[in-house]
Amino acid sequence: MSRFIVKFLKDVLGCNGRQAEICQRLLEVEAPDESHAVDVAKKRFCEQEQLKNWSLHADRFQIEAASRRS
Repeated sequence: MSRFIVKFLKDVLGCNGRQAEICQRLLEVEAPDESHAVDVAKKRFCEQEQLKNWSLHADRFQIEAASRRS
């Protein structure tokens, strides 16, 4: 299995009125591929945030192989 980093991101307005990207949660998951990693991360995000749908707290997600993370 491979390890992936999945970041859940939200766009918000900062105090200066400019849009800022906020990382709501970063999860490291093991999965056979990116598609499965996203599914696992969405489920875990919902469990941790006590949500039925991840998009209630995030606008999008980014995924990358864990070995690329510095």
